[in-house]
Order: sequence, then structure tokens, then C-alpha cells
Amino acid sequence: MSETAQASAAPTSIQSEIARRRTFAIISHPDAGKTTLTERILRAGGAIQLAGNVRAKGERRRTKSDWMGIERDRGISVVTSVMTFEYGDCVFNLLDTPGHEDFSEDTYRTLTAVDCAIMVIDAAKGIEARTRKLFEICRLRDIPIVTFINKMDREAQDSFALLDEIASTLALDTSPATWPVGRAAQFVGTYDIRTRELHGPAKELPQSDPRMVALSEELELVEAALPPFDREAFDAGHLTPVFFGSAMKEIGVTDLLDALVAYGPAPRAQPSESREVKADEEQVTALIFKIQANMDPNHRDRMAFARVCSGRLTRGMRLRHVRTGKQFALHTPQFFFARDRQLAEEAFGGDVVGIPNHGTLRIGDTLSESEDLRFTGVPHFAPEILRRVRLDDAMKAKKLRQALVELAEEGVVQLFRPQDGLPPIVGVVGTLQLDVLQSRLKGEYGVSIGFESTPFTMARWITGDRAKVEAFAMTNRSSMADDLDGDPVFLSSSAFMMRRTVEMNPDLAFHDIKQIGLASVN
Repeated sequence: MSETAQASAAPTSIQSEIARRRTFAIISHPDAGKTTLTERILRAGGAIQLAGNVRAKGERRRTKSDWMGIERDRGISVVTSVMTFEYGDCVFNLLDTPGHEDFSEDTYRTLTAVDCAIMVIDAAKGIEARTRKLFEICRLRDIPIVTFINKMDREAQDSFALLDEIASTLALDTSPATWPVGRAAQFVGTYDIRTRELHGPAKELPQSDPRMVALSEELELVEAALPPFDREAFDAGHLTPVFFGSAMKEIGVTDLLDALVAYGPAPRAQPSESREVKADEEQVTALIFKIQANMDPNHRDRMAFARVCSGRLTRGMRLRHVRTGKQFALHTPQFFFARDRQLAEEAFGGDVVGIPNHGTLRIGDTLSESEDLRFTGVPHFAPEILRRVRLDDAMKAKKLRQALVELAEEGVVQLFRPQDGLPPIVGVVGTLQLDVLQSRLKGEYGVSIGFESTPFTMARWITGDRAKVEAFAMTNRSSMADDLDGDPVFLSSSAFMMRRTVEMNPDLAFHDIKQIGLASVN
């Protein structure tokens, strides 16, 4: 092939590969069945032979996506798991996010790396508080939503009532793609409204069966009252296709996967400070959205998870680390299946790859083939709980310092070093994060800690003229700390004191959100 022909063929190859990528997250309120659905999707996609059950016993409890010890002990997800597999000529990058609100910051960062989300709803409970909050995060980013109403094999609300609740609570139009055949113990499968086929254990039922009679009547109402699927409205985040099923019984899961193949969004353009970066651009760019330390405790590894935002990434290529301006060599990029991994010879826009490193890469970093750009939308939120760390064994002080830095870089907690030299303070959204920190320090680093209360209840990042920030810090030294990046943070004892401080310092700005990777002091 001539050089001209190769040049014209290369973009087409990149575009076709990117077009078959599907990168999505699964969001839900705890106990709606999110992790079970994740396991069933992996099994339906041929990725695992035996799907794990969160509430099962023994080896059946060993879900792929929940691989950490504390996750298995408690039957919950506390970190985002990344799983890459193929199905229906598409490459799926599935991100299983924590459902518990104490890990909302990790979930928010994960949603910066996906192109759509599957919203799992418990058929009996409907839309719950955590579901609503996660949906609002998706709406902020205009992420298309696919809805899966789970647990139809149990007592459930009326299907029309569930659809009405989605429409009224979330201001989201609903378009059923499938419809349940039977309810609770009589639930035997789903009816595909588009292909007019029965899916599930009972692929054929006589028309005289009461469930088929009820189905016929309900479908008339569906066609009369609910809008058909509209691709543009779905891509814009205004309409959600709705699927019914039971993850536990593996009913409706294949419907979901087939729909993602058919009309799941291909990799979307990603916002940067200077412009939007389209996935099919030839130049490689990538965003680090997650750090995971000690996935293999025997090797003390540290993995940065990157969303490839554009181009074709190949093993061995060198990319510019925009924050430091240095070149970064991709010797062993890897695809992940929870904790299992496979060497990635190449990856395309939309893929999620793991990059081994020794502390060089941080959450929010941008890697670029040549352009000096920074991706946006990866924030730190001000913590709601502040605790001072108490070390049980003073001989392990150095090890503790190293461990806290590594886990803070990973996003397990936020780390604040008081400027008056007192022991470090950790900030979290919820108390369960403290349990995770304590458990991981003990299990992965051999360091036992406790927590002590602090006089502080609020933390705010300070920006403004450098001289004025330094003068403020000198005056309020006992209430000042530096975060992991060395940026100044003001710690307040109450909301009243925070308001008073803000009023008395009009030349400074106090922030409850920090954009990761950006300089905060002018």
C-alpha cells in the first residue's frame, strides 16, 4: 500500500474502532442490585463463567467487581472497578461505581470518564435518594441514561407508576423498550416492544394465558400514552429507554446489552480548558480519573486509570505529562477486568486503560501526544468530616506519612497538613471512608491508627493575590493547612465563623470545590 493510501486509511480505521466503543457506568441506590447486574452483564458478555451474588455464600459471593477485602466482608462497593470485555462486535468499558453516598467523590470522578450510564431502580422502592443525586450528577454532564427496573421477580409497584415516578421526579421522558410479562412469582420474562418477541425462560406462552392477556392490554396503553424511542432526545439526556428484568434471574440483561450495542453512544467529545477534544482526532490525549494503589499487595503497585479521550494509543509511545511538562513512556498500559489485567497493545478513544507508575500521575492529570491542554470537570469537594490521625505505634510514623500520601493521591481521603506542625488531618464525605482508610492502612501497610476529633468542622480552599493569602495564613496559622498539592486551606470551627471570615476578607475567595490540576493561588 502506498504512503498516500495508508494516510487515508488510518483515520478510517481509528474512526471505525472508536465507533464500536461503549464506555458506561452503572449507578443506583445501595441494594438496588447494581453489583449483581454488573456480574450478570459480565456473564452475558462471556467475560466470566460464574457470576457472583452479593448475598450468596462461599465462593458464589466472590463477585468480580467487588475485589477488596472490605467490599467482600460488607457486600458493598467502595471503589470503582473497571472491566473491559467484548460483546456484539463492540468493546465495552464497564465502570462499576460505589453506590454508598460516602464515596460520592469517587463516583463523580468516574462519571467524568463515561459516555452513558445505566440507572438501576428497585421495582418495589422506586427512585431513592442516592439514585436522585447520582442522576443529577449525570444531568450536569448531559450523560445519556438507560434505565433498568430490577427485581421484577419480587413484589413490585405498578409498571406505569414507576415510569410516572421517573418522569415526574427526574423530569426525564420515558420510552419503554421492553415490558414485563407477569409480576413477582409469575414473572417469566420480558416482551421486546421493538421486535415483538418474548425474551426469558418462557419464550412462548399461549395467548389465553392471563399474563399474555394483561400484556396485550398494557401494551395498548404504552403505545397510546408513552413516546417512542428518539435517538436525539436520548443522546441529549432528555429521554431514557426503560428495560424491565431481574438481574438475579438473568432476565432482561441481554436486552440491555443488545440495546447498548444498537444505540449506546460512541465516545463523546471531552471538555478541556481551551477546546473540546473529539474522540476521532488523530492525536492521542488521555485523562487520569482514578488512582488505585496496592491492587497487587505483593508488589505494592500503583495504577492510574486513564480515559483515552482521542486517537490511537499504542504500547511504548511517549506522551507529554501536561502538569509537569515531562515526557511519560507507556511501557505497559493494561486493560482491566476488576483486579485481573491484560497488556494493552493498543487502545482507542473511549477506552479505559491502566498505567503503572510510582506516584508520577495524579487524578485530573492530562496526557497528550503534543498539545498543551488540560481536561476539566474533575473536582475535589470540601470534606464534611475532619479527623486527626492518631498513630498507635510511633515507630511507624514515616510509614504512615507515606501511606497517607499514597491513599490521598488515590482519593480514598483528602489529606491536610496543619501549618502549625500538629499531626495530619484527614477529610472525608462520610464515616465509611474512615473505616476504609483504617482497614487499608492495617491490611496493606501494617499501620494501625485511630481517629481523634478536631475543633474544625469545615474546610475551604483559598485563592487570591499571593501576598494577601500569605498574610492571611500568618494571621490564622492555627487554622491553616496545606492540601496534598500544597495549596492553602482554611479550617473553620463552624459555619458562623466561616461566614465571618469571608466577610472580613473580601479580597480573598473561599471555595468548597477545587478543580483538580489547576493552580489555586494567583
